[in-house]
Amino acid sequence: MAFDLPALDYSAAALAGRGMSQETLELHHGKHHQAYVTALNGFVAADDSLKGKTLEEIVTATYGDAARQAVFNNAGQHWNHTHFWQALAPWGGTVPGRLEAKLSEDFGSVAAFKDAFKAAATGQFGSGWAWLIQKEDGRLAVTKTPNGANPLATGEGRALLGLDVWEHSYYVDFRNRRPDYVTNFLDQLANYDFAEANLA
Repeated sequence: MAFDLPALDYSAAALAGRGMSQETLELHHGKHHQAYVTALNGFVAADDSLKGKTLEEIVTATYGDAARQAVFNNAGQHWNHTHFWQALAPWGGTVPGRLEAKLSEDFGSVAAFKDAFKAAATGQFGSGWAWLIQKEDGRLAVTKTPNGANPLATGEGRALLGLDVWEHSYYVDFRNRRPDYVTNFLDQLANYDFAEANLA
């Protein structure tokens, strides 16, 4: 069974008024993400040990395996981006009550969470991701991963909200101003309802 590029829950122009242009979304979703899906399907077709596995199974089975690094890179990026499109919303930026209470409990305040998330996202050297996760003990935390890695692969916790900090995700709209891109995500685009739904 081949993997497919997931459809967006909103139009390519829906985020333009909130800091993510139609050009960025069309390039990022339609070109970059599609390339990961196409490459992953090629690897699966050539490797019987991958056939019939879920995306999550492929991500966890190939993480840390140097011989299958290319498989992991594309599987991880497919998983990451599938999460990322759901982490965006045209009405984003508003934190619902249950998540707000949990962020305040574990970070001290929503503002403190945003500061920690921004530090992780801007502090990720080169390409990678920033994540709000829920650890096994139930506490929320912020982490970052390089390249195509993610909390599913590392076992750090359940991914609640992820942000792509590869340059292709923000260069059209923000040029080299990654901090502005991260702030815009947190205040204008982040689908905190999606994050709340991911709480255990």
